[in-house]
Amino acid sequence: MSDKNLLIVLGATAVGKTRLAVQLAKEFDGEIISADSRQVFKGMDIGTGKDLSEYEIEGFQIPYHLIDIKQAGERYQVNAFKEDFYQAFQVITHQQKLPILCGGTGMYIHSLLQNHELTAIPVNEELRKELLPLHKEGLRQKLESFPLALRKQADESSSKRLIRAIEIAYFLSENGDFTVEERPALKPLVIGLYNDVDTRRRKIISRLEARLANGLIEEVQSLRLKGVSEEMLVFYGLEYKFVIAYLNNEINLDTLKERLGTAICQFAKRQMTFFRKMEKDGVLINWIEAKEENAWVESEALKIVEQNFY
Repeated sequence: MSDKNLLIVLGATAVGKTRLAVQLAKEFDGEIISADSRQVFKGMDIGTGKDLSEYEIEGFQIPYHLIDIKQAGERYQVNAFKEDFYQAFQVITHQQKLPILCGGTGMYIHSLLQNHELTAIPVNEELRKELLPLHKEGLRQKLESFPLALRKQADESSSKRLIRAIEIAYFLSENGDFTVEERPALKPLVIGLYNDVDTRRRKIISRLEARLANGLIEEVQSLRLKGVSEEMLVFYGLEYKFVIAYLNNEINLDTLKERLGTAICQFAKRQMTFFRKMEKDGVLINWIEAKEENAWVESEALKIVEQNFY
C-alpha cells in the first residue's frame, strides 16, 4: 500500500479537470477540494465555471469543498485557502476517504506542496496604499532596498506580486523569523491535463459562447445589483472585468467576445507556464493529453492512480 495521501488534478482552464476529478472520486471513494481562487464566492457561478451538475455522476453526488464559502465582494487569499484546505483535508481523511484537490490556481496548489510559510504574513493595508501608485520599476527599486535574504523568494512578474513581496520583506525586517503551526505532511500524486494550443483555444472560445448564452452578462448584472462594487468585479478579472466594460458601454458585444476570448487564452498560457515552473521546483506532474475521448483520458488516469496508490 502506498503512503500517498492526496490526489491532485490540475490543468489550464477548459481542459476538463472537474469531469476527471469527479470520475476519480467515484472510482476511489474520494471527495473533491476545489483549488480555484474564484469559485469560493457565492453567486459567481457562470463566470467561474462551477458547473456543479458535474459533481453528480451515475446517480452519485460527489462531495466537494471550498466552493461557495465566501460572499461575492469579499477577498480571498492564498493563506485563507491553505487554512480551509487543511480543514477539509483532515475531515476527508478522518472519514477514510481520498482527498482530491482539483483546480487551476497554480499558486494555491504550489503553496501547499512547497509549504510556503510566508503566505501567512498578514496584509498591511497602510503600506499597500503607499505602494499602489508606483509603477513596476519603482516597486522593484523599493523591493531591492531590502536585504536579499528578505526577498529571495519574491515573484516580480506583476505589480500585485511585487507589492506582496515588499509587504513580506517589510514584515520580516520588523519582526524577524516567521513560523506557523505544523501541518499534516502531504504526499501527493499529481495528474495534469493538457491540450495543444489550437485545441485549447477552440475549447475556450466554445465554452465562452456557452457561458454568454447561459447568462454570464445577467450574472454580472445581478452581482452589481446585490451591491458588489464594480471595483471588486474588475478585481476578480477576466469574465467579470470585461462584462463590466460591456455594461458600461465601453465595448460592444462583438468586442467583448473577441477581447475576453483572447484574455482567457492568455490566462491559460500563463497557467501552463506556472505548472512548468512547479515541475522545475521539483513537483512531479503526470501529464495526460485531454483528448475528446473522455473514456481514454479516464482510463489513463485510472492506471496512474492504481500504479501509485495501490
